[in-house]
Amino acid sequence: MNRVTRLLRHLWLDADDARRALGATGLARLEAKVGASEREHTGQICLCIEASLPLRYLWRNIMAGEAIETVLFDRAVTTFGKQRVWDTEDNNGVLIYVSLAEHHLEVLADRGLARQVPQADWQTLVHTVSAMLRDGHLEQGLDLALSRVHSLLAQHFAADSAIAAQRENTLPDRPLVR
Repeated sequence: MNRVTRLLRHLWLDADDARRALGATGLARLEAKVGASEREHTGQICLCIEASLPLRYLWRNIMAGEAIETVLFDRAVTTFGKQRVWDTEDNNGVLIYVSLAEHHLEVLADRGLARQVPQADWQTLVHTVSAMLRDGHLEQGLDLALSRVHSLLAQHFAADSAIAAQRENTLPDRPLVR
């Protein structure tokens, strides 16, 4: 994609576009899926849907020539920190980050889960869901990402119902849309 096209795409999209892409019912379904998932394991899931990159990130690609994948990964890492995904009892928080403008997904797992899952598994998920995003299947792609993250958390950090009922929900289940 050329620089001007990328810049215009990011300038054109905003949080309202991200909300419209899923609709109120789609956002509610995703929120319910996160909540249901978290009742079955000790992990926490944060879903962030970002319409476009802030200009300071976009500038790194357009003017400095940095690969957009690197810029998107850095934005996901920043979001991981700002949303305090790392601040879970078992170090098993997961950020699912989507860039609508770039049709790209990043999944970042805290060290507790990252030690259990090979990086290649995460990359396979990223490539599969990013292809779904490019094909216009946002909700289905996010549903697949949530299902896969749920499976991994339930496999490695299963919680019995008594623990799950008493555990604090440290991250909001509602997708962060910006």
